Amino acid sequence: MSNTFFNIFPNENFIDLCMYQFGYEQCDPGHSFGPATRNHYLFHYVLSGTGTLMANNSKGETRTYSVKSGQGFMIFPGQINTYIADEQLPWKYMWIEFDGLRVKEALSVTDLCKDAPVYHSHSKELREKLADEMLYIVNHPQESSFHLIGHLYLFLDYLLQSAKSTKLVSSGRMSDYYIKEAINYIEQNFQNNISIEDIAAVCGINRSYFGKIFRNSIGRSPQEFLMNYRMVKATELLKLTSLSIADVGSAVGYENQLHFSRAFKNIYGVSPREWKNQNK
Repeated sequence: MSNTFFNIFPNENFIDLCMYQFGYEQCDPGHSFGPATRNHYLFHYVLSGTGTLMANNSKGETRTYSVKSGQGFMIFPGQINTYIADEQLPWKYMWIEFDGLRVKEALSVTDLCKDAPVYHSHSKELREKLADEMLYIVNHPQESSFHLIGHLYLFLDYLLQSAKSTKLVSSGRMSDYYIKEAINYIEQNFQNNISIEDIAAVCGINRSYFGKIFRNSIGRSPQEFLMNYRMVKATELLKLTSLSIADVGSAVGYENQLHFSRAFKNIYGVSPREWKNQNK
């Protein structure tokens, strides 16, 4: 490996879990980055050496952490942070920036949060498997996006297993069941004229309570999740088929082409036709 390696992932509109960039660096003594914020989750794993992380907690107060070999740190979306390599023993680390509709829910089973951003594994074996998956991704940027996303899922699985919260109550909480039911219903019926009331009814709970537990678990409202899901499906159809804009809109649950185009532009910043021309 060279001293620094960096690669941007070609975003293929993966919805549940997506990667944005990844890399590796042997830092110079005192090398620093920040203060900065990220739009997505950014995880660093320290292979050797040591350094300091300064990051805002959930109250916006700056906290300082020492992070050494075998540990890691998570930077959360919108969190102000700075990290600095030690002057005598600078760290060598790998990183992956990732996000997705189910990432917040997944990380909720760990102790990792803005108030506790340092990764401590309770299993040497799982920690090594996590590092292996990160190394694989860093060393195989030429592989297909589906191949790399497969390894990102394995990385996330080892992260969740190795950092599982000791304070976690039963994972069979009813709210988890409702969220799974809701997402399954959306995945199977997004092309139909479904409402949030319909989804809540399938779960057997009222809309207000459903909206609250959905946002707490997923990090966005049911409406936002449904619209995002439909728009990702729309980009697949625009890219892979010769369907008209109206037919694509209809296929993802919008009978009115104007409503579809407006919703699409809200998400992607351009009209469906412009997006199609840019992504031929």
